Amino acid sequence: MPSLTPGALAVLLAFSVLPASTVLAQTASSTDNSTATTQLPTVDVVADGVNDTKFKATQSQVNKSDTPLSQTPQSVSVVTRSMLDSQQAVSLADALENVPGVVAQQYGRRGWDDLIIRGQVASDSLYLDGLRTTASSRVAEQLFGLQQVEVLKGPGSLLYGLVLPGGLVNMVSKRPQGTDFANVDVTVGSHDFYQTTVDMNKSLSENGKQAFRINGLISNSDDATDNVWFKNRYIAPSLSLDLGARTDFTILTSYQERNYVRQQGLPLSGSINSNVNGALPRSLFIGEPGARPYAANETRIGYALTHRFDDGWTLNNNVRYQQFGMSGQLVANNALSRTGSSLTRTGTDQTYDGQTFSIDTNVQRSFRTAFGKHEITLGTDYLNSREDTRSYTCTVAALNVYNPVYGARLNCPTTPTTYTSTSIRDTGLYARDKISFGERWQLLTGLRYDNASTYSTNLRTGVHTDNPASATTGSAALMYELLRGVRPYISYATSFYPNSGTDVSGGTFKPETGKQWEAGVKFDLDEGRTSLNVAVFDLRRRNVLVSDPNNTGFSVAVGEQRSQGGEISVTSDLRNGLSLNAGYSYTAAIVTDDGGQRTTTVGQWLDNVPRHNFTTSARYRFKGQLAGWEWNGGVHGQSMMRTNGYTLPGYVLVDTGVAYNAERWRAALNVKNIFNTHYYAGGLAKAVALGDDRTILLTLGYRY
Repeated sequence: MPSLTPGALAVLLAFSVLPASTVLAQTASSTDNSTATTQLPTVDVVADGVNDTKFKATQSQVNKSDTPLSQTPQSVSVVTRSMLDSQQAVSLADALENVPGVVAQQYGRRGWDDLIIRGQVASDSLYLDGLRTTASSRVAEQLFGLQQVEVLKGPGSLLYGLVLPGGLVNMVSKRPQGTDFANVDVTVGSHDFYQTTVDMNKSLSENGKQAFRINGLISNSDDATDNVWFKNRYIAPSLSLDLGARTDFTILTSYQERNYVRQQGLPLSGSINSNVNGALPRSLFIGEPGARPYAANETRIGYALTHRFDDGWTLNNNVRYQQFGMSGQLVANNALSRTGSSLTRTGTDQTYDGQTFSIDTNVQRSFRTAFGKHEITLGTDYLNSREDTRSYTCTVAALNVYNPVYGARLNCPTTPTTYTSTSIRDTGLYARDKISFGERWQLLTGLRYDNASTYSTNLRTGVHTDNPASATTGSAALMYELLRGVRPYISYATSFYPNSGTDVSGGTFKPETGKQWEAGVKFDLDEGRTSLNVAVFDLRRRNVLVSDPNNTGFSVAVGEQRSQGGEISVTSDLRNGLSLNAGYSYTAAIVTDDGGQRTTTVGQWLDNVPRHNFTTSARYRFKGQLAGWEWNGGVHGQSMMRTNGYTLPGYVLVDTGVAYNAERWRAALNVKNIFNTHYYAGGLAKAVALGDDRTILLTLGYRY
């Protein structure tokens, strides 16, 4: 492994100074009968470190409750570790392909996590263990360190504060367990993909509450695009301390480095549009090999605490501090000449540095009254996220895209074009009550108050802007068990998100608001082995920043966007060894108010949002003489979508794979996009993002 930076060494040293007698493990979340059972759910892991081989999850952390998903009156999708491993998923986008209503990687392989939920951009609505990662996501998440990925669809402000109304993604970290295991995997694949992963756990006590776990990854790969490459390094130690039978305490840390060249797609002419010179090769690199690659690092340290009091109250307290840095140069598409061969390009030198501190504390208790059984949650959270941005607008020579000759220099000025420091601070108070009337009716209500402010300083001019905002948001949902395992529901939720910047007169903007109506039915079938969920929704997002029609270069906060549609999903682990995950979504996302633009956009589709989206994946574990063998496959795709004034065609992709599991080792071969379908994942104003071509991955693993 390459030498570690001081940030990584600090993470490791935090554990090395602890005496062995104090290294303790996580409890199995058992309590006395006299204590409340309402608490943040844990993710159970068996001895080999895999999440009990199931596709279907019964609970999620994203609800801050132990209520089963089948009894939760809102749309929540969970991608388990077992599903990720069967598909040999590498990125967060790979995981989100399993969730209907989600578009991922719409800007291609640029090295960031990009996603849209229910037609609304949600790239910055990423949470880890229930805490916001950062106000602006720059460093892609490392999927190997996660136990499962959860998607909450619709406004989530009640429990999470400043999030856009489409939804959010909560990622659950791998945590120490009460059994010993050590897993080592080596993967090779297309485009010189090489990866080694290690996942080790050591239990240090008989009661299973003392454990230490460490995950690590080294990965190098090239790309289908010439001169593009990626290098990833990741390490995540975690430690559980035994503070008594009623207390669970886990320290969670991680450090990662990412070095890569951004894949910037292809110009419109010669790809999605015709060009007199013919089609451009998909391997074309429009950048410069001599440009400085992106280098990113991110360090996290925090803890998760749960304490169950004698009087029935449960306290949950989660804290995390993280910092990141990222710097690099990119060369992007601009415009092709009249001859269709000479591409003018733009260059940018970017540096981002930031840190985030987040904390969430809540207390929960169940009790009965004359008006039913109540499960109440009272909480407060705080977010302080700062990011310093420095960018230079550079010049670079044009490129003949049909006969590329590289070697042009990026000429950057000495004075940055943008040099700002932006901080977002938010303090929230929330209360939720789940009321059960008899055995069939359930009412879920909640209110939240946020006091937020966005501070921005132009470090070039010294101009400081403070944009305070506050709001009360909430949600309400009613669910009824019509038949055993059949639960229709209806819900309403609102959201709040501050806008940053100023208008032409220097005034601050009103915050964004969102609201959603949702109705659905949840089916819990085959004694809990199968879940079938159906939902329809109407989502509105208001005070969206749009271009000022009377003042070029400025914005006004008057726009409105609307998403309407429906989703159906099924997840099942059948008795015969077949596991299935499938879903379909219809999303009509349009502009309903453009602020009075000279050229109206009212009625236009939102960028990179297909009307139809579907996904299907399955795994079959053989029995009898073929025991140990498994087959997996999937089909996913979407209809055409519009973006930035042009149309991208729909596509259908097919994946397949085979694996063999022995007592101590495992082998897996997966082929993604087996027919090598050429498709576009999304688009920008002057470039289209390429989808992944056929990819082959072979993994050999040892289990101890």
